[in-house]
Amino acid sequence: MKHPVLGNRVRMIVWWLAWLFLSLGQALLFYYAFGSYTNISIVDSIASLLIFSGIALSIWYPFNFFNKSGARPSSLIMNLVLTGVVSVSLWIFITKMILLLVFPQENNYQQYWDATFPYRVGIGVSIYAIIILTYFLFESLTNLSEKNAREAKLESLVKETELKMLRSQINPHFLFNSLNSISSLTVTDPEKARSMVVKLSDFMRYALSRKDEQPVSFRSELDNLRLYLDIEKVRFGDRLSTEEHIEGITLEAKIPVMLLQPLYENAVKHGVYESTGCVSIVTTAGVSEGILAITISNSYENGVSSAKGTGTGLLNVIRRLELTYGNKASLRTEKKDGMFTVNLYMPAEFA
Repeated sequence: MKHPVLGNRVRMIVWWLAWLFLSLGQALLFYYAFGSYTNISIVDSIASLLIFSGIALSIWYPFNFFNKSGARPSSLIMNLVLTGVVSVSLWIFITKMILLLVFPQENNYQQYWDATFPYRVGIGVSIYAIIILTYFLFESLTNLSEKNAREAKLESLVKETELKMLRSQINPHFLFNSLNSISSLTVTDPEKARSMVVKLSDFMRYALSRKDEQPVSFRSELDNLRLYLDIEKVRFGDRLSTEEHIEGITLEAKIPVMLLQPLYENAVKHGVYESTGCVSIVTTAGVSEGILAITISNSYENGVSSAKGTGTGLLNVIRRLELTYGNKASLRTEKKDGMFTVNLYMPAEFA
């Protein structure tokens, strides 16, 4: 673990300001206790606390060594006490030697030193205790920060895993039915079979190539969804029609990859599959006040799909919206006059 003060510029500034404050406090203490030694007390305070500040910085290394995980509390306390005795003794010794060099001719220096010695010991012990508590605080803050970083990384991995799992839940029936249709078309209409194979290949390439959860443009999603609908049109012919009302600005908006796929699968499943007539799927998209609104509507026959309600596909989309946008996105459904409508609202994000 690196030094908590030397490796941080802001902490270094605060550190020296704290020592300056302590120097002034010690000078005032000696001044009021021994008013006739003002010059000595000022120089003494500045020099002694500059020395102690250097010792205090070096105390971190034995503190970090003794405070390793698994150390017994009794052993830790004993080591810290011994470190404190050595540190305070060294501080007092070096301070006296320096003051003797600064005031070699001062007649009353020894008397001043003897009188301030008890205060010196008390100040040294108090400051040492504060330093140790400060290092414990730094260590706790560092451990907490590292723990939060690990938890955030784990949460991100869990979120990414769940998103990938949700995205992988493309209805397998679509693929199986498409392959069955291709098999039939190879006999009745080879040209349509070939076209369907190409479209299915392009669709699956897009779905499988997006291995991460980086957002894609709404334009890319629409292009891929049109491939999906074209494949279904080959199967259902005139029974399926599509319509789009897309504002130009929405095409460059970023949305989660394959987010809309389950909604179109639902529209086909609950509309075309279970209807004898023509079913229309209408897509509308626009941006207003920073919100991207996407509406997907499909007609259905009353008494058939109207009783189906929401299923796995809608729950999949809702969960992905929650994981990606939190409470900033929403999904609403409505059934009215033979139309099932899904409204999505999410932040309009552009690259």
